[in-house]
Amino acid sequence: MWHVHNEYGTVCYCSLAAERFRDWLRERYGSLDRLNAAWTTAFWSQGYADWQDVQPPRRTQYLVNPTQFLDYRRFWSDELLAAYLEQKAVIRERSSLPITTNFVFGNWVPVNHAQWASAVDVVAIDHYPSRSDIGAEEQTAFGADLARSWAGGKPWLLMEQAAGALNDGQRLHAKEPGRMARQSLSHIARGSNGALFFQWRASRGGSEMYHSALVPHAGASSRIFREVADLGSVLPQLEEIADSKVVAEVAVLWDVECWWAMQGTHLPSSSLDYLVAVQDAHRHFWRAGVTVDFADPSADLSSYKLVVVPSLYLISDAAAASLAAYVEGGGQLVVGYFSGIVDPDVQVRLGGYPGAFRSLLGVRVEEFHPLPADGVVELSSGGQGRLWSEDVEAVSAEVIDRYVGGVLDGKPAITRRQVGAGTAWYVSTSVDAETAAGIFGLTTSAVETVRRRSGSGDTTWTFLFNHGDAEVVVPADGVDLISGLTVDGELSLPAGGYAVVRSP
Repeated sequence: MWHVHNEYGTVCYCSLAAERFRDWLRERYGSLDRLNAAWTTAFWSQGYADWQDVQPPRRTQYLVNPTQFLDYRRFWSDELLAAYLEQKAVIRERSSLPITTNFVFGNWVPVNHAQWASAVDVVAIDHYPSRSDIGAEEQTAFGADLARSWAGGKPWLLMEQAAGALNDGQRLHAKEPGRMARQSLSHIARGSNGALFFQWRASRGGSEMYHSALVPHAGASSRIFREVADLGSVLPQLEEIADSKVVAEVAVLWDVECWWAMQGTHLPSSSLDYLVAVQDAHRHFWRAGVTVDFADPSADLSSYKLVVVPSLYLISDAAAASLAAYVEGGGQLVVGYFSGIVDPDVQVRLGGYPGAFRSLLGVRVEEFHPLPADGVVELSSGGQGRLWSEDVEAVSAEVIDRYVGGVLDGKPAITRRQVGAGTAWYVSTSVDAETAAGIFGLTTSAVETVRRRSGSGDTTWTFLFNHGDAEVVVPADGVDLISGLTVDGELSLPAGGYAVVRSP
């Protein structure tokens, strides 16, 4: 296939970018009056009387205008996409092969990957975990599930990963024996049609001379290269799963514009982090061996038994109405703290928090009570909250858990409301793992588990990964594609072991 550019994400604030930004704003808003209203420029007398006065959000003495900041992220994603499409058109005139680019993920990346997905022939990602502990495996699953969501459930491709090391920003941590294979197969379990690497041979010099490679500085006579060869012998044994679908009955909402909005504005707490809230939600399910999809807030969610909404600060009226319809139709919705606060213009929804979700949840919040970075709040259930708390009034909702101590003593912390055939929960703090497990009905699993199912539904493939340091016995029936052995009732996974069981 064709690969265009590499890791789109570079941002420019020059005069040429400013000129095109103004064009983009004209197309979006139509008039300066509409722009001034959207950006709330009446505050601090920022009103624009001429398009030429509008600039990118460059360095300011104090706070950046939050809507200007978000609009520049939106604009730059569109501008980079236009650049990709120009090059794609040139290639398409000369070739019918698939054309793609590699998506890279990070808070510095101004790319709406969900929007870009329709412009590439195959969604492809780079994935380099930033943790060296078990968090690397959590991040691997997170990145793979995101890629599958961008691909709309279709097969995608892991284009880059590191063979032999994890970079946590301070040191290169050598991957333990077998870890590279487990991480590669976790991507494949979650929808990737392959496991590619950067790079083939480690460079003797240059900026990335210590970047991991298939052939390290030690040469082909090395543990890393032998493990790569072993992985190469395993992959053909999994060919039969290529057209199967990943099984996920839970969705976690993900909206990149909400993420951008929370990066650019002065929030009530510097500890609020949309990505962390989403990762926390994903982690609860990963630790229970439950695979989740990521979904857009305005998507059709009717196929999911449960939808989780972590800190969805920004949401449109249409998306809020869609979520309400999901609950009315029998869905189970769990909304997290600091959700529904602003509209797409980053303007606060008045009348009490959580704004767009207030009626659906049957609660009203007048005041936020952010916690110190190391602070916790006790809950009547025996659990704890951290990071955040709120003065919640249960207007038409049932109180499930309450705050204990302090100014919020006895106030609702977790509520539940029956809506039509479904249920809507509100969790007003960042709860501990045990409390979350109770809300979601989860049981911690000793192994990472992912299931894929054939189109007919007759065959299921279960991927099992033991990331621990002790043998684990799990229930299973069928044939292990890795060993070729029949599994009858239970399967023993050694420390660091993995299996792919086909049943029936």
